[in-house]
Amino acid sequence: MDIQLRHNPSFSVARAVLGPGEAIRAESGAMMAMAADIALDAKIEGGLMKGLKRSVLGGESLFITTATAPAHGGWIDFAPSLPGDVTVVEITPDRPLMIQKGSFLCAENGVEIDTQWGGMKNLVGGEGGFLLKASGQGQVVLSTYGALDRFELDAGQRVIVDTNHMVAFAESVTMELKKASESAWKSMKSGEGLVFVFTGPGELMMQSRNPDDIVRYVAANMPGQRN
Repeated sequence: MDIQLRHNPSFSVARAVLGPGEAIRAESGAMMAMAADIALDAKIEGGLMKGLKRSVLGGESLFITTATAPAHGGWIDFAPSLPGDVTVVEITPDRPLMIQKGSFLCAENGVEIDTQWGGMKNLVGGEGGFLLKASGQGQVVLSTYGALDRFELDAGQRVIVDTNHMVAFAESVTMELKKASESAWKSMKSGEGLVFVFTGPGELMMQSRNPDDIVRYVAANMPGQRN
């Protein structure tokens, strides 16, 4: 399988070029276009309870769409909901990846997508207490709102990230929640109340825009909301 990224970095699309009989799994509704003879099948992957866990707790869709190529191969395009970057990450058995809700786009069949409790720190951070965990072997495609930043943290190296700008991190990276400032008053004035502190070793991915900002902007500019 060859995953090609197009229209980066602002309105990215991931094209999966499939070999004969190859399949790729994606979030429901992520398909943009495809070859006419690609077969699509949407189902609750892993059974109802696992699907509900991924949907209700992990913030992803209940149904997973599987696209399968015919005997001569084919292609399918996937596009995220928000404008921004798309990136491909290689998952190996010894390098699973923790993914923030809303950032998973699609993955090869060898990648297992499950929901994992991220701890109270993630719940308090406003992102929901659960993260998606990508494990196994294969490529996973992630989307971001805005541009993507990738850091390879050395052992003991720390980076502070606003809670809404985190996209994904290696399982070897530790995460803790803290105030943006030692002074609660300063945190309130700056608008940065809580942040994540990530400590290496491992990779950390961030997005340059906050998805909550566009929600607030649209809500504030709805008819009847403006003075």
